[in-house]
Amino acid sequence: MSTILEKLFECIEFGKINLAANYPPQMKGQLGADEYTLEALKEGISPADIMSKALIPAMDKVGQKFTENKIFVPQMLLSAKAMNASMTHLKPFFQSGEVKRKGTFIIGTVFGDLHDIGKNLVGMMVEGAGWEVIDLGIDVKTEKFLETLQQHPKAVVGMSALLTTTMVNMEPIIKAIKEVSPGTKILVGGAPLSPEFAVSIGADGYGKDPQESIRFLETLVA
Repeated sequence: MSTILEKLFECIEFGKINLAANYPPQMKGQLGADEYTLEALKEGISPADIMSKALIPAMDKVGQKFTENKIFVPQMLLSAKAMNASMTHLKPFFQSGEVKRKGTFIIGTVFGDLHDIGKNLVGMMVEGAGWEVIDLGIDVKTEKFLETLQQHPKAVVGMSALLTTTMVNMEPIIKAIKEVSPGTKILVGGAPLSPEFAVSIGADGYGKDPQESIRFLETLVA
């Protein structure tokens, strides 16, 4: 791996967004993911290599550290922000079709629920794993999921809920999706959920954390 990609990997792993960012303290005054991505492109490193050799493995390592309780949500969010800074420069190549995505992931917090930190984290991690992510936001009604799925018929749908009172809203959405598109895979997640609950409402997968969500998605492209 080239030195630039190694530096980019490090910036994403430790959450160094750009030169101006003061975090992490040991990297203060150094270039961040933003600058190293531009440098890599100027050096002629392909966007596909930047994704596959720096971004994806770095976010994979971040997810692993989170699963092992070596880092926590704040550090993970900073890594995701560093990855986003890099992705800003790579997105034009995705749009032009020069770099292929693994698939499309539609994500939203179900209607009645206004929580979004968990959803945002999963969305950012999934994007870092090479997927196109369409984030519908919070309090998402059934119609919005259906409408977006109509525009992206091969997409996987992800739903989040953080309350016991709103997790029950997942079932009618899943039912409506499966009625119009039985083949659509649906992943659910959120603090009050369990694998058993996911099965009981007709979901295809349960994401306990971002890493588990990515593992489920990877089985669909394997």
